[in-house]
Amino acid sequence: MNVLLIGGGGRESALAWKIAQSPLVDSLVVTHANPGFPAGTVLATGEPVDVARQHDVGLVVVGPEAPLADGVSDSLRAAGFAVFAPSRAAAQLETSKEFAKAFMDRNGIPTATWSCHEDAESAHEAVTGP
Repeated sequence: MNVLLIGGGGRESALAWKIAQSPLVDSLVVTHANPGFPAGTVLATGEPVDVARQHDVGLVVVGPEAPLADGVSDSLRAAGFAVFAPSRAAAQLETSKEFAKAFMDRNGIPTATWSCHEDAESAHEAVTGP
């Protein structure tokens, strides 16, 4: 099976290293160059769905938060690919602190007191008092 790994940071280096060790993986295709990636890794550029099609991938692994927030996993799933990554909606728990805190409040999950502000003055007042 060919695996597409989206991202090129330290997290993706660790994922690439382990994915490449699997006897089930024929080819590891990545979207970003990283000297920490295993030898033989194929670098591909373009839209993730197009890259996945061009390289006949059986699994896509998404590492960074930005593409998750942009909905890349949803697009790949809609195109019929197996994806190891949360949906855009689920990724909000990591990509939006306001969403995550509101979620915790709604679901009775203990979390520190918080508030969200649109300007520095109200944020300062929330911290220091009136």
